[in-house]
Amino acid sequence: METALRPLNLGEILDRTAQLYRENFLLFAGIFALYSGVALVLGLLLVGLTELLRIWHLTAQLQWLVWTCTGVEWLVLFLLAGAAVAAISRAVAWVHLGQPATIRGSYATILPRLGQYLWLMAITAFIVWTPLALLYGGYFWLMTHYVQGFGTPAGLAAQQAAMTDPKTLAIIGVASLGLFVLIFPVGIYTVFMALRYALAVPACVVENLKAWPSLRRGVALAKGSKGRIFVLGLLIGAIKLGLVGITQIFFIATILKHNGQISAGASALSQVVGFFTTTFLGPIYAAGITLFYYDQRVRKEGYDIEWMMAAAGLTVPELKAVAAKAPVEAAPPESGAAPELPLAPQEPQGAATEGE
Repeated sequence: METALRPLNLGEILDRTAQLYRENFLLFAGIFALYSGVALVLGLLLVGLTELLRIWHLTAQLQWLVWTCTGVEWLVLFLLAGAAVAAISRAVAWVHLGQPATIRGSYATILPRLGQYLWLMAITAFIVWTPLALLYGGYFWLMTHYVQGFGTPAGLAAQQAAMTDPKTLAIIGVASLGLFVLIFPVGIYTVFMALRYALAVPACVVENLKAWPSLRRGVALAKGSKGRIFVLGLLIGAIKLGLVGITQIFFIATILKHNGQISAGASALSQVVGFFTTTFLGPIYAAGITLFYYDQRVRKEGYDIEWMMAAAGLTVPELKAVAAKAPVEAAPPESGAAPELPLAPQEPQGAATEGE
């Protein structure tokens, strides 16, 4: 099957992403449905528990329950998000190079190395987000320490009451000013580091690398192209944000109308709508950044030439080096497959390629 291995501009990468998404919608949505399905179940459980505590007038326990459940939910979803993103990268790599792919095959291929992907994502998240987390965490701690009830439904009233105390007002003012001043350099650092390591995950998945080599590989591939990655992420983010806004506009309006409050029924409905939104939109960025990874390899390393030579049964010194270094990544010459990309598991004849 013909592939699109040639240098692409951003518009062509977006077009290729949209093309692959249309042609393999059930595959990509099915892969991400595992993550969004568990997120739906956990979200509905949290809504139910919160409503029960409210009915039983256990407001003192409500805040701690929300924080604890939110922490557990984030941990579980981080694990599942890592698996889903890696599986999407694997599936995109297969279909982009004209190989068959399935939901089961994508997960089966990444699960043995799931720990490596999660470790890579944890390292990247720590490097990218720690300064921002410390900044907001410090501000939140300071506000909760000096403003009773801050961060709770009664937080607005508590802040208004605190304005009557000159000392508290001064502390709040200094803290808010510090947040305003520091948010810009911290934000620039966060964006820069996110762009620097944007290609590490597809490199880890496609080239079977460990976490730290993947980071170095991602940095090398992204060098000189951070602006293009930024624009790609901005465009995809704008598309996703617009669609999320359309699906969630009713719930946003309800929250604003009722001063930040929302009924349990509306909250549960929002979770259900969020399930479909996340399932449909979640794979887009992972697919786009994987295609960008291949584009960078074509531009920097002539990967399109290597692929055509490998498909023709020819060899080049670079391919021999890759095969010698990581034999699991190299396919036999007679298979006609790319040297570093394992073939997708073959399904029984007549099975759908979108998934089981």
